[in-house]
Amino acid sequence: MKKTKAVIYCRVSTEKSAQETSLQRQQEELTKYAGAFGFKEVEIFTDQHSGYDVERDGLLDMLDYMRENKIKALFVQDETRLGRGNARMAVLHLLQKYEATVYTLNDAGPVVLNEMDTMLLEILAVVEEYQRRMHNAKIRRGMRRAVENGYQPQNNLKNRGNIEGRERKDVPVEEIVQLRQKGLTFAEIATTISGLGIPISKATVHRRYIEYMEHLED
Repeated sequence: MKKTKAVIYCRVSTEKSAQETSLQRQQEELTKYAGAFGFKEVEIFTDQHSGYDVERDGLLDMLDYMRENKIKALFVQDETRLGRGNARMAVLHLLQKYEATVYTLNDAGPVVLNEMDTMLLEILAVVEEYQRRMHNAKIRRGMRRAVENGYQPQNNLKNRGNIEGRERKDVPVEEIVQLRQKGLTFAEIATTISGLGIPISKATVHRRYIEYMEHLED
């Protein structure tokens, strides 16, 4: 029977040599713990860093690895190993988005959150969902405004108009110019084009528009 993949994360608060023993002990205990639950340990990530800081190499590498490999199980000694204070809630929220289960030695199974933590995670999820809806609404508004002014997306977005004769990033310069001439702001143009499947920032839209206009003046 094939075992389900899991990840192990260990952390100690300082880089003192005395802490290395604790780090090693966490790895050994969690490896056995994951095996007892029938999981296959595929990667171990470690940090010797304060839990109040989210800029931890091991933590960031772990989150990337879990997202890219769709890992659904994480083993830690206790939830504070993930972080403390706001950093802890931020990590738990991300793991919730990954649909990952956090197993801790202290809880002898899936992490047990108190009522306040559970409520905060629910609030974060609701806020993020409304942010997503607002972003989609902005995309629809931008497209509606563009179409009302004669923009036809089905005939555009073909990466035309690159004034340098080479592709740096697949950006439809001509469409940027058309949308700008129809009165859309650079932010609205970025949102509209991104909504059509071409991710682009407001800064890139502005830069390419300025480059195009400067080229016309030459």
